[in-house]
Amino acid sequence: LVLELNQVIIPTYGTVPDQQNLHTPEWVDFDDKPDSLFFKDGQRRIDFVLVYEDESKKTTHKRSDRKKQKRKRQVYESNLINNGLQLEATRSVLDEKLIFVKVHAPWEVLCTYAEVMHIKLPLQHNDLKTRDSAFNWFSRLFRVDEKIIKPEQEFFTAPFQKEHLSNFYIQDKDTFFNPATRSRIVHFILSRVEYATKNNVKKFGINKLLDTGIYKAAFPLHDSSFKHLSTDPNCPSERYLLYREWAHPKNIFKLQPLDFIRKYYGEKIGIYFAWLGFYTNMLTVAAVVGVGCFLYGYLTKDNCTWSQEVCDPNIGGNIIMCPQCDKACTYWNLTITCESSKKLCVFDSFGTLMFAVFMGIWVTFFLEFWKRRQAELEYEWDTVEYLEQEEQVRPEYEAQCTHVVMNEITQQEEHVPYTACGKCVRMTFCTSAIFFWILLIIASVIGIIVYRLSVFLVFSSSLSQHINGTETIRKYLTPQTATTVTASLISFVVIMILNIVYEKVAILITDFELPRTQTDYENSLTTKMFLFQFVNYYSSCLYIAFFKGKFVGHPGNPVYWLGKYRNEECDPGGCLLELTTQLAIIVGGKAIWNNIQEVLLPLVKNLIGRHSAAARSEKVVPRWEHDYHLQPIGKLGLFYEYLEMVIQFGFVTLFVASFPLAPLLALINNMLEIRLDAWKLTTQFRRMVPQKAQDIGAWQPILQGIAILAVVTNAMIIAFTSDMIPRLVYYWSFSVPPYGSHSSHTMKGYINSTLSVFNISDFKNASKPFSPWLGNQTTCRQVYRDLRYPPGHPHQYEHNIYYWHVIAAKLAFIIVMEHVIYFVKFIISYVIPDVSEKTKSKVKREKYLTQKLLHENDLKGVKKNMGKIADKISKGAESTFRPKAE
Repeated sequence: LVLELNQVIIPTYGTVPDQQNLHTPEWVDFDDKPDSLFFKDGQRRIDFVLVYEDESKKTTHKRSDRKKQKRKRQVYESNLINNGLQLEATRSVLDEKLIFVKVHAPWEVLCTYAEVMHIKLPLQHNDLKTRDSAFNWFSRLFRVDEKIIKPEQEFFTAPFQKEHLSNFYIQDKDTFFNPATRSRIVHFILSRVEYATKNNVKKFGINKLLDTGIYKAAFPLHDSSFKHLSTDPNCPSERYLLYREWAHPKNIFKLQPLDFIRKYYGEKIGIYFAWLGFYTNMLTVAAVVGVGCFLYGYLTKDNCTWSQEVCDPNIGGNIIMCPQCDKACTYWNLTITCESSKKLCVFDSFGTLMFAVFMGIWVTFFLEFWKRRQAELEYEWDTVEYLEQEEQVRPEYEAQCTHVVMNEITQQEEHVPYTACGKCVRMTFCTSAIFFWILLIIASVIGIIVYRLSVFLVFSSSLSQHINGTETIRKYLTPQTATTVTASLISFVVIMILNIVYEKVAILITDFELPRTQTDYENSLTTKMFLFQFVNYYSSCLYIAFFKGKFVGHPGNPVYWLGKYRNEECDPGGCLLELTTQLAIIVGGKAIWNNIQEVLLPLVKNLIGRHSAAARSEKVVPRWEHDYHLQPIGKLGLFYEYLEMVIQFGFVTLFVASFPLAPLLALINNMLEIRLDAWKLTTQFRRMVPQKAQDIGAWQPILQGIAILAVVTNAMIIAFTSDMIPRLVYYWSFSVPPYGSHSSHTMKGYINSTLSVFNISDFKNASKPFSPWLGNQTTCRQVYRDLRYPPGHPHQYEHNIYYWHVIAAKLAFIIVMEHVIYFVKFIISYVIPDVSEKTKSKVKREKYLTQKLLHENDLKGVKKNMGKIADKISKGAESTFRPKAE
């Protein structure tokens, strides 16, 4: 539906219509009612507020520029009035340069645009019987008190039509359109009203006026202060209730009042908090199982045979390990790694394997049940058949529409910012820039790797590494541990710095790409930012999990990185503990950093704003001026909130096999995140323009992609990073004849069997250690489990039969685990329908009522009119053919 609007438009920037043709807002003084949400007459509700600086009091621009800005603003406001909106202007109480223009939409305007925007409004009460859940009594303990926030009434709804006004459930015209709907309608008008033309290109919309500084702000009003109830008895004080019952820290264990959030902030905000709350609730199950697996590993670590052998002075104490670097490093005793082997027993256990399988299935349940929950919200919030309106062209796109092309469909000329060749050049440049910056991220990871290799030499030579040493600190501060912790901390700092840089880079690339609409812009930016963040956050973890210690050669023939640095070796227990340390630091540090940043930045900005307006404490300040001094939400809205949670979701699922406590950390973080985000929205930010949203948008396929990838990464972590497969192969095959000497399956002898032997006389001069050999032994053992034949064997230093058994077992494990989990995921996806039967019934009932109340009434009217016409025709025919005698 296209609505033709009669508007006054500036023909060019140099000319304006006669001042007599322009309508101006009504000027009034502030009536000293700080909580009033109405015009001075107390009848017309303020649906939106525009703020500008009086051009006559500006000193930062040229006089000619100020005059042009004033003309554009006057024409824009005149066109708003021509479109039926009512405006009232008031000068600021605190700053006489500021002017507040309050906007009110009358009933006729609301009805007209509600039909244009296909807004669904109530027909009648929901008459379907609902059954209370068996767990309803339990969930009631965590709900908000219904006496404080009353449950929203359920209605069957239909797209509004003025001609069927009598069929809609209208008790009061003033409340039929709630404040959120009114604000959305007014913003729709503000975004489409014209104010100028240039080179036959129309200039329109509040966004462009904000970008050029003609208006300083545009926002709907909060209905009250968050600290106390409104003094206006007609105001419901919903903001105050949201702060007290939702955003306050005391409610951290309460369920969110989602319907109330949606009513106040709109569906887009509501769906985010619904998703975040659902994700957090599902994390509770994962966290409980993860803690159980961690406790299992902790309680059984004393029964870990291979760790006992490492710590046994008669076994590990007699095993001399080869140096871990060239020349500077010396020989060392295996018992030095006793403490790290005990820690590794906690994480590298059968409980972790079960948890990895569980998480592969958990993520499927999470996504499938979220689809059902999302379908329920789509119905309850009237977005089931939400018709996406043709979006307004972005001002940045519009400003560069200088090329004329022929539209193949309409066969009419239209303006575009670039030709087909120009678009190809832009896309090529943007793609190249993306790959360039991704390579820079990888380069930073390589820098961390080089740091690891170089600093390990320093720690190996400076930390006490004498075999007979007795320092207590040696039990905990080994060269591997020191390198891992410092490298993880540096990696975290680099990641945080790169995040700031790449955020700006991604925005610059997307701006240059010049997407046509805001949705195109957000989708393009989402793809770039997630790609950057994925590489930035996960690359160091992927390196430790799948590359470190995998290509190192053997002591007589080591592999060098960049031809200079000897490749890193894993601890005798593998790299799993290092991966766990890396994850703990990044996940924990990221959560702390983000929460501090989210709290402090808006708080400090608002404190500065309050300090600069010190006179506020002496004067009565209206609601619109209070809200103006709050922080704007930003053009991207909840983009960064989603991005933060999706990155966390990746950590929770992709690497959970190495860190079963990740869901617990995520759960704690999300419980705080919900309240912090709620606190920011209700106390620190202006009220957002309510927007419709069916789902979480582009983030849904990203979550599904992570869920599929998580099965592969966890299977590979268990196979290649964990030491579980080699232990199982030893237990079932190599501990008993023909390969082993034990009479029954056992883990005894595992350490001695898996650490390959190397003859110290085979060291090359470039890698031979400076320190002399202690004792009369002629061999040392490899740090990593490379499983090679000993010196003197016909195939010395080549991989032995044990190695090939382990490789075959690892590959078989990956294939079996992936296929089993993917099969279970497929069954779960098939069994659990995306839409519940309850929701389907409601949708069918609503369609039936819509057809009955709206369309059948039309049909009856048509039949009635046709009947009258038929009667007239028949009477006319009778009079025409009646005999003259009669």
